[in-house]
Amino acid sequence: MMTHAAYDCDVLVIGGGIVGLSTAYALTRTAPGTRVTVLEKEWGPARHQTGRNSGVIHSGIYYAPGSLKARYAVRGAAELVDFCVEHGIDHAVTGKLIVATGRAELPRLHALVQRGRAHGLPVRELGPAQITEYEPHVRGLAAIRVGTTGVCDFTAVAVRFASEVTVSGGQIRYGAEVVAVDRRPWGVAVRTADGQVVRARVLVNCAGLHSDRVALLAGDEPGARIVPFRGEYYELARPELVRGLVYPVPDPAFPFLGVHLTRRVDGSVHVGPNAVPALAREGYDRTVVRPGELAATLAWPGSWRIARRHWRYGAGEMHRSLSKSAFTRAVRRLLPEVTEADLRPSPAGVRAQAVLRDGTLVDDFLIRDAPHTVHVLNAPSPAATASLPIGREVARRALLRARATGWTPPAVESGHCV
Repeated sequence: MMTHAAYDCDVLVIGGGIVGLSTAYALTRTAPGTRVTVLEKEWGPARHQTGRNSGVIHSGIYYAPGSLKARYAVRGAAELVDFCVEHGIDHAVTGKLIVATGRAELPRLHALVQRGRAHGLPVRELGPAQITEYEPHVRGLAAIRVGTTGVCDFTAVAVRFASEVTVSGGQIRYGAEVVAVDRRPWGVAVRTADGQVVRARVLVNCAGLHSDRVALLAGDEPGARIVPFRGEYYELARPELVRGLVYPVPDPAFPFLGVHLTRRVDGSVHVGPNAVPALAREGYDRTVVRPGELAATLAWPGSWRIARRHWRYGAGEMHRSLSKSAFTRAVRRLLPEVTEADLRPSPAGVRAQAVLRDGTLVDDFLIRDAPHTVHVLNAPSPAATASLPIGREVARRALLRARATGWTPPAVESGHCV
């Protein structure tokens, strides 16, 4: 058995996005004195999913009752607003409209009303005239307004988590890409691209787009693979057309919400995203192709089964990706005044979507444990909204794994309650 001094840290977190940093933050608050190190391959936090989304604080209305997404989003939204208030982070609770533009969508809209009320959310049903009271330029047959939805600067939240971790004695190392993981009876040893080795009792994998690969490096079969989907956005040249957040009624057969309108904390209006397969894990532009990553995606049986199952939906997404006029038509269902000239290209994001071997798109957060490891294998939207409760749950599991090595949290040793 290794001595305490032989470990470089107690818990090693891989990934400096909002989930990894929230986990480190939770560890330092739940078990003060725990030695926490975060390794992030980029030269700063929140460079991928965290910093490239719409900035929406989701209410939880879309998610199945009892699911982790529903529980954590409802709880996380309230906690996130409190965190932003406490730390002076830009945010706004604007509420959002979910708008039905065709009769076939009305039953789905009604089902969302019932789901929202089951979650205890403030949901108001609106007719066409009431829609225009909230959004004068939006048109629809009916809508619901969810009062707890908002927006914030998620990058600023992640930066604050990082600051709190370092103030509490944790270490965050940027430019530290993990290339090897060696699991031993006493814990794990991780090697970075620059040849440095970090020894820890427990490894926490919050690597997002690379989470399945990190699990495999650790010798754990994740049972799913990350299939990257690029979400392409535009910015509205006339932001005065949108006051808050406007969404279409989602299709429950697919885990993407469709093109929506988001007034962000800086006053700009984000339009999108669509969802098209990316040809690289970090394929933020359609010209970015990484043959090895693409080959790995194509070698996973689930990728082909998705294509067969959802080819019609996918063809529509590809058409909107390649044709600005087609994208504009999708937006005009909600906002009829929009023209192609109103849409200016905006940076894209890539969603890390876990896909099972049978082609099932994992629809909930997926967290799995193994000896000396905890893997967050699926944490797309609303993970940023739910980052505080997700972080606490991952930290709880990591501390249980650490205790299995015979370790006692320092606060327990000194008589404090954790």
